[in-house]
Amino acid sequence: MYQEIFSKYTPTKDNLIYILHDIQDSDPQHYISEEAVQAISEYLNLPANHIYGVITFYSMYSTTPRGKNIIRLCESPHCYIKGSENILRKMKNSLNVGVGETTKDGVFTLELCACLGVCGNAPVMMINDDVYGDLTEDKVDDILAKLREVK
Repeated sequence: MYQEIFSKYTPTKDNLIYILHDIQDSDPQHYISEEAVQAISEYLNLPANHIYGVITFYSMYSTTPRGKNIIRLCESPHCYIKGSENILRKMKNSLNVGVGETTKDGVFTLELCACLGVCGNAPVMMINDDVYGDLTEDKVDDILAKLREVK
């Protein structure tokens, strides 16, 4: 399973980040399993604890299964001032999850991030690769409804 990904990279420590991205992106639950860490460890000849250190350092990686749609709400000061706490409350209620949790149907995972770099459109969230700005509670309802339809 991982051999196809490994074949794109020479077995050097410098490729760890790229391999982690590819493995997580190829997993339907968007995470890096213990099995994957062991395979990477063997391929790169790195201790598993070093790999876990990298995974846990970067917020974009996960060692737990996540939903089809990963929601990252910006919690920067600018987004906070513009109302991201109201957006967060709305999403928690609409999805019936807390931060870091996945909906029972596996469609959404709610996460926070430090900054998405789109301060001019605060408050902002990113769902998978799409950025949504100038958020209001009504906009959040519309966005979530459209994504639920795509299931």
